[in-house]
Amino acid sequence: MTPRLGQPPDPDRRYVLRPGVYAILPRHDALLLTHQAIPWPEVQLPGGGIDPGEQPLAALHREVYEETGWRIGRPRRLGAFRRFTYMPEYDLWAEKLCIIYSALPVRPLGVPSEPGHHALWMSARQAAEELGNPGDRAFVRRHAL
Repeated sequence: MTPRLGQPPDPDRRYVLRPGVYAILPRHDALLLTHQAIPWPEVQLPGGGIDPGEQPLAALHREVYEETGWRIGRPRRLGAFRRFTYMPEYDLWAEKLCIIYSALPVRPLGVPSEPGHHALWMSARQAAEELGNPGDRAFVRRHAL
């Protein structure tokens, strides 16, 4: 069973399952992260939803590029967690199945193409405190510190 991290689900609310892929990206004693400005400012592991028919690794490469502008290499699955949250950009209550990978940031190809995102570097210790959800923080503590 995949562990839940964060708030428990509201038993009176219907949640839509949203699988996604996210990456811990270490380089030179720092992690490559993304800052999402809207709907609220938040530091996140780069990644996002898997499109219908898309393979998880293809989604990981696409999402990291869209949110950071970087190409990645050698992804390795670390585990997964679930979290229940409201996604205002979709007006949707979601059960997010977050699959976490570790990968190497290979090279920057440009600026992020995802509106409201910008790439940033942060120490793993600082990221373990500042990432926007408890699942991301837990995986960084376990795999990057």
